[in-house]
Amino acid sequence: MNDCATAPVLSASDYKSATKPIWCPGCGDFTVLGAITRALAQLQLPPHEVAVVSGIGCSSRIPAYTTCYGFHGVHGRSLAAATGLKVARPELTVLVASGDGDGYSIGGNHFLHACRRNVDLTYIVMDNHVYGMTKGQASPTTEPDWDNKLSPGGSGVRSFHPLVIALAAGANFVARAFAGDQNGTAGIIAQAVRHPGFSFIEILSPCVTFRPEQRAWKERVHHATVDPTDDPARAARRIMTDDGFNLGVLYAGDREPYRHKRKPAFRTMQDLEQEFAV
Repeated sequence: MNDCATAPVLSASDYKSATKPIWCPGCGDFTVLGAITRALAQLQLPPHEVAVVSGIGCSSRIPAYTTCYGFHGVHGRSLAAATGLKVARPELTVLVASGDGDGYSIGGNHFLHACRRNVDLTYIVMDNHVYGMTKGQASPTTEPDWDNKLSPGGSGVRSFHPLVIALAAGANFVARAFAGDQNGTAGIIAQAVRHPGFSFIEILSPCVTFRPEQRAWKERVHHATVDPTDDPARAARRIMTDDGFNLGVLYAGDREPYRHKRKPAFRTMQDLEQEFAV
């Protein structure tokens, strides 16, 4: 009689570390963290086979709050680090946690090229339209007329549209979620991880400290009334004409993910010398 050990079923709590989050009470990032752990439980991925990479900002604290491998990088460089990790260790599931400042301002160039390369990553951006960690400056996604002490009368600068940019640059999966819908967000994250190639999820995550009016987002968000499309032109029309509060998967493409072609390892010192022979 065979005594086969059965792998234990993992729950969301198995992905949460003992480190307690230090976000402001009411911050949407609490529920995003919960959605990430629920998604990993849905997928039943062992924590040691998942890596969470981040940059700088409130949202970028997430790696410390999980039991997965984590890398807390420098400002705006999370996608560069995550790309290198995934190419070197393709067997890992790599998630990237970012915010609208970290991801679209100093990290904007990396965002464009990560979409273009289509490496099999899942990029989760918690967007609150403000620099929350540095006391409330306007971010790339802030409305041009948002009046505050640091930008009296508003910045006057047009808002960055991340979903349009992601689609145009070549992301293979584009979706929007809301932090207040933890189960729905977890489902979208799980879909993104399963989908091959570069997956991008914008999560509307209210900052109740510097943008208390964002509490009203729960009344404004609504699920998209159309199914996801694999047609970039149709997806572009949807994204360009929506009100910024449509939730769900907006585009799921079929581009082949980037596959790194590794050279065979050198077997001897003579092989290495031959590589550099003139």
